[in-house]
Amino acid sequence: MKQLRVLSPTAILGYGFPISSFEEGMKRKPHVIAVDAGSTDPGPYYLGAGKSFTDRNSVKRDLEIMIPAAIEAGIPVIVGTAGGSGGQPHVKLTLDIIREIAQQKELSFKIAVIQSEFDKTFVKDNIRNGNISPLFPAKELSEEDVDNSVRIVAQMGEEPFIEALNNGAQVILAGRSYDPSVFASLAIKEGFDKGLAIHMGKILECAAIAALPGSGSDSMFGYLNEDNFVLEPLSPNRKCTTLSIAAHTLYEKSNPYILPGPGGAINLHEAKFEQIEDNMVRVSGSKFVPTDEYFVKLEGVRKVGYRTISCAGVADPIMISKIDDITKSVKERVEDNFASYGIKDFFLDFKIYGKNGVMGMFDDRGATAGNELMIIIEAVADSQEQADTICGFARSTMLHFGYEGRIATAGNLAFPFSPSDAKMGEVYEFNVYHLMKVDNPTTLFPIEYFQF
Repeated sequence: MKQLRVLSPTAILGYGFPISSFEEGMKRKPHVIAVDAGSTDPGPYYLGAGKSFTDRNSVKRDLEIMIPAAIEAGIPVIVGTAGGSGGQPHVKLTLDIIREIAQQKELSFKIAVIQSEFDKTFVKDNIRNGNISPLFPAKELSEEDVDNSVRIVAQMGEEPFIEALNNGAQVILAGRSYDPSVFASLAIKEGFDKGLAIHMGKILECAAIAALPGSGSDSMFGYLNEDNFVLEPLSPNRKCTTLSIAAHTLYEKSNPYILPGPGGAINLHEAKFEQIEDNMVRVSGSKFVPTDEYFVKLEGVRKVGYRTISCAGVADPIMISKIDDITKSVKERVEDNFASYGIKDFFLDFKIYGKNGVMGMFDDRGATAGNELMIIIEAVADSQEQADTICGFARSTMLHFGYEGRIATAGNLAFPFSPSDAKMGEVYEFNVYHLMKVDNPTTLFPIEYFQF
C-alpha cells in the first residue's frame, strides 16, 4: 500500500457534518473513518459527572451515517475519547447509542471497546513505585489526591487501536485517547511513517477547523503517502492553505517545533508546507522521536462543592465607575453575615463582563469599563442549599447596595431572567494532570469485543 486515505467527518462526534461533504469523502475511497469524540476544553465537570457535553441525538445522527457507510465500504470506524471525556460511563453512553443503531438498522459487525479509566489502587501503586510525575503547573501527586478524585483516565496512544484492528474489529470505540492516534493507528499498523501519520492525525482530529473558513462541523480528508501527506477539505466553500495548516499544527501547543504525545514527540524543525492546488496542502518532513521510556498522560478530577449563579446587568455610570469597590464591599458583607452561622468555607466571585470578565484572572491586566456591565455572581459551597443561600444574599445585597452618588431609589441591577438565581449543580476541578511511566501501552487499556 503506497497511500492510506483517512476521512474525518467532523471535529467532535455530535458536532455534525453536511451529508454532501461526507459523500464526497466516501467517493475518495477512504481506508478508515476516524473521529474524535471529546476534549478537556469544556472543563472538569463532564469527566466528574460522567456526562457528555455533546447531545445524545446529535451523536446518534453522526454515527448512524458513519457506521453503515463504513460497513458497506468494508472499512473500519474508529471513535476516540467516547462520550466527551472517555471514562467508563462515557464509553457506555456511546456504546448504548451504537447498539441502538445496530438494532434499528439491522447491522452486523464486530466492535472493540477499549477502556481508559484507571482503578485508584493501580494509580496509587504507581505513585509508590515512582512512576508518576507532574505536568506544569500541577504539583506532585499524592495518594490523598487519588482518593479525592472522582475519576482518573489516561490518554492511550495508537497501540490499543492497532491491537483491535489486528483482531478484526470493524468499529472501535475507545475511552480517553491521544487525539492524533485515532487517525494515525491504521497507518502506523500498515507501516507508514509514524511522524507523518501522527502529524496528519493532529490536523484531521479537528476536521475542517484547519481550513478557511474554518468549521468544526464539516469534513476533511487526508492522503498519507510514503514521504508526505496531503489535506483536502470536502466542501467547495473551503480551502486548505499553507497558513491554515501550519497554524493548526501549532494549535494547543506551547512549543512550535515539538508536539509531545504517548511514547514520544513529533519534531517539526524540518516540516515543509506546500500549496499544491487551490484547496490542497502537502506536508513533509515531520519526524517522530521516541522517548527513552513510555509515558501516558493522566487526567483526574475531584468534587469541590455545588454552584449557584445569578446574572444581572448594570447601566448606571456612577455604579460602573465604583464597581470594584462595590463588589469588594458586598463580598465583605456576605462573609461577615455568614461568619455568625459558622459558614466560612465557601467561594464567592463577581465576574464583570465589560470589565475584565474574561481576562480578570490576570491580576496585572488593567481594563476600562464600558457603558454597561454584565455581572455574574458565583457562589460555591459544600451543599446546593448553602450555595443558593450565599448567592441569594450576595445578589440582594448588591441589588440594594448604597454607594456614594447613587441616585436610584429602586434596585441597582437588571435581571434578564426570573427566577434570578440558577442552580448549576456539582462543581469539579482537575486535580490529576500527570505523566505515568508504563511498560506495556497495549495491556494497560483493556479491550472487549462484541458481535452485533
